[in-house]
Amino acid sequence: MENSFSIISTMLLLLFVLDPFGNIPLLLSILKNATPKQRYKIIIRESIIGLMILMVFFFFGEKFLNIFHLQTESITIAGGIIFFIISLKMIFPNAHGDSIFATKEEDPLVVPIAMPLIAGPGALATILVLVQTNQQHLPSLFVSLFLAWLISGGILVFSPLLYKVLKNKGLTALERLMGMLLLIMAVQMFIDGIKGLVNTYM
Repeated sequence: MENSFSIISTMLLLLFVLDPFGNIPLLLSILKNATPKQRYKIIIRESIIGLMILMVFFFFGEKFLNIFHLQTESITIAGGIIFFIISLKMIFPNAHGDSIFATKEEDPLVVPIAMPLIAGPGALATILVLVQTNQQHLPSLFVSLFLAWLISGGILVFSPLLYKVLKNKGLTALERLMGMLLLIMAVQMFIDGIKGLVNTYM
């Protein structure tokens, strides 16, 4: 990561990892038996719970990393690899989708919407990486995370309307576009980590 910090670019990175457009079909499948009023209530509630989980990792994730004495460069490279894998899954989804999280319950609590749909492993790992590599910009990073969550939550709240407009093909196209952008960011992050290691040992 560069020394300069951009709230907008970091927000976009987090938004790509949260992948709200990719979560819409699964979310609607989970809530297919709920009434419109119940659907909005559940999405808002689960979004707030998801934010709480993300905040826990934001404030206490660094302590977890310090226990294992992880270098900034290793975190950057690991983050690049994680983003690379996530982006490939977004660009080339598996044949069966992610329906393993689907449920027939009308009011799912925490699982599977708040976690892992909103606060999934990729999002949590991303927060750990960003906090570790942007210690001097934590207030701005917090703003980026909150904005990314707010936009993602808004997309999920209006997911029934978006689905009617974009349909499956439109949502798939958006998700793959986000995947391509995330892939580029992943490669750049990996390059930055390698440069940091070279400078450290030379």
